[in-house]
Amino acid sequence: MHMMRTIFLLLLAALAVLSRLIPHPVNFTPIAALALFGGVYFEKKYAFILPLAVLVVSDWIIGFYAGIWWVYGSFVLIGLLGLWLKNHKSIGMTAAATISGSAVFFVVTNFGFWLESGMYPPTFSGLVSCYIAAIPFVRNTLAGDAVYVTLLFGLTELAVRRIPVLGYPGGNSAR
Repeated sequence: MHMMRTIFLLLLAALAVLSRLIPHPVNFTPIAALALFGGVYFEKKYAFILPLAVLVVSDWIIGFYAGIWWVYGSFVLIGLLGLWLKNHKSIGMTAAATISGSAVFFVVTNFGFWLESGMYPPTFSGLVSCYIAAIPFVRNTLAGDAVYVTLLFGLTELAVRRIPVLGYPGGNSAR
């Protein structure tokens, strides 16, 4: 990988870790945006490394928690959405993938919470109650994903115009 591209990606990772460590609204983080970004801008074999590495490093500092595998799993799924987006990229599709990623995070993590927490009965009604209780958190998830996707994708597209090697592997600009 080109040295400038490596430095660029490490800088993104450092900023993402920092964003999880400084005070921020609940669920207003760049991880889903990084997962989409990784799927679009990284070689397939590296697409999941940056978001998962940021999670591991920041969770190591913040502390690991119950249900962590549901959270990590949701970001792997969002990374797969990013791989799909790589070949369908437009502003509209990027917006749809961002909203879909927020929905994936909501569905997967709250399903895991319902399954493991014991706070809700193990019934369909209990699952529905869990999802309803989680609705207030969706606004921050959507807002954070929208802000960070806009920043990551927008700034990268601007940077790629000046330094093409920062774009797709091989130096091609985003399609």
